[in-house]
Amino acid sequence: MPLSEHEQRQLEQIEQALYREDPKFGRLVRSSDPRVHYKRKLVQALVGVLTGAGLVAAGVVTHHVYLEAAGAAVLVLSLLWAVVNWRQHVARTRKARSRSKKGRPERRRPPAGGRSSLMERLEERWRRRQEGDRQM
Repeated sequence: MPLSEHEQRQLEQIEQALYREDPKFGRLVRSSDPRVHYKRKLVQALVGVLTGAGLVAAGVVTHHVYLEAAGAAVLVLSLLWAVVNWRQHVARTRKARSRSKKGRPERRRPPAGGRSSLMERLEERWRRRQEGDRQM
């Protein structure tokens, strides 16, 4: 279950305070965080896309085919790298979510069109209490 926005902000504040208090520990934690690696690779892919687009534009302006070809190759490879990294990130995120859900028991859903079992149990308890008071 994902965190709410308020919980995410609180978590980020706690992390920032921890990083300020112990920078060495902060670097160690950040180096093992897959989100940091994903963001870094995404920025590198973006730089590659921009470089490739620049080479293609330079090739068009100067009429050099080899610049256009190199730019197109860099552009395509950077886009491919970004997509592969995004897919790996999504797979890791889904795997982590499914692991966190395995530890919890599944909640039963109330039968469609009927009341939930909790309400039935509460009503039954109430009836028993009322009957018990009358018998005394």
